[in-house]
Amino acid sequence: MSAGGQGLSHSPRLPRLLTLPFGILPPRLNGAVLARILNRVFRPELTSGELDFLDQRVMLIRVDDAHLTYRLTLRDGRLEAADSASTADLSIEGTTYDFLLLATRREDPDTLFFNRRLRLGGDTELGLHIKNFLDSVEMEDRLGPLLSIMNRVTELLSRFGSQSR
Repeated sequence: MSAGGQGLSHSPRLPRLLTLPFGILPPRLNGAVLARILNRVFRPELTSGELDFLDQRVMLIRVDDAHLTYRLTLRDGRLEAADSASTADLSIEGTTYDFLLLATRREDPDTLFFNRRLRLGGDTELGLHIKNFLDSVEMEDRLGPLLSIMNRVTELLSRFGSQSR
């Protein structure tokens, strides 16, 4: 894992004012909300067992500029928030912008990881499973109008980042 913030200087960051509301909800509740969304998005893969490699494993997702930390695990075929004291088997860290690039497929996952814009730590085999899984899922049909919103937010952050340098 890299030192905090290293390799992120070229990524647009959320303005501090926009990150304040994220600190209101406890991390476990934030994790439960994310798990609920991901359970819907990945329902076919969860049903077919394609995410079983996460069973009883903890994945930490840290969104640096939004000051968000999620711990997710798979139990009984469903993603759920893991206890904040649980040790992460894998961590993925980056900025909101870089996670949006990944989710909207504007940037190849290999490029984001190779350039250390998204940083992996912990179990590299588990990280490879996650990366390959994300590469294999066609998100366009599943996200529908949300994908359009995510693309607009990505574009806004890109503009904001290029103006603030």
